[in-house]
Amino acid sequence: MSLVLGVLGGMGPAATLDFLAKFQALTGAKKDQDHIRTLVDINPQVPDRNDPFAKPGPVLGQMALGLRGAGAQVLAIACNTAHAYGDTVRQASGLPLIDMIATAAKAARDTGAARTGVLGTRDAIKLYREYLAAQGMGLVALPPEGQEAFMATLYRVKAGETGGDVRAEMAGHAAALKDLGAEAIIAGCTEVPLVLTEGPGRLPFLDAGALLAKRCVNVCLGLEPLPVA
Repeated sequence: MSLVLGVLGGMGPAATLDFLAKFQALTGAKKDQDHIRTLVDINPQVPDRNDPFAKPGPVLGQMALGLRGAGAQVLAIACNTAHAYGDTVRQASGLPLIDMIATAAKAARDTGAARTGVLGTRDAIKLYREYLAAQGMGLVALPPEGQEAFMATLYRVKAGETGGDVRAEMAGHAAALKDLGAEAIIAGCTEVPLVLTEGPGRLPFLDAGALLAKRCVNVCLGLEPLPVA
């Protein structure tokens, strides 16, 4: 019997559905009963994680507690930036959290890269800088004007735009990181893989959401240890 996974989602909804599709595909099930029971709270009303005056922590804590009450035994957050409130989620629910930032940082280390570029929000980049440093790696970020342009592209994706011009914009942001010295690229926002699936110039491209999905499968099936709550 596998563990029941609880997913805090809706940040944004399309990215959560993409995560769930990857989670389902990576399970390797041959029949319905081989899949992992998954409880999902798709809550687009979580306050903006990029607004310094918003307070998403209490809402995320309530979501985590609700998932526990519904039967979840381990949690995942389908949003990189929301991991800034990981401790709140753990404390509110008393459940272990499978950390997407830590998972992606370890995968970056395994590529052999010394410097990893991150396409993510400002707060997500702060988290990745800390986690990559713990792996003995440096982080490459876009300069302020490039970060502002990335955020504009990101909000276009959140608004449902996934056409060629948006894809070209996102590829351009990744190429800018390569030009700045990145040896691998982390899609550090769950919307990025909706329009970008490979890195520039054959650089290793790490989809943090897909890496989290695979680890969730392994933890729920007992192939990896349960994180400490």
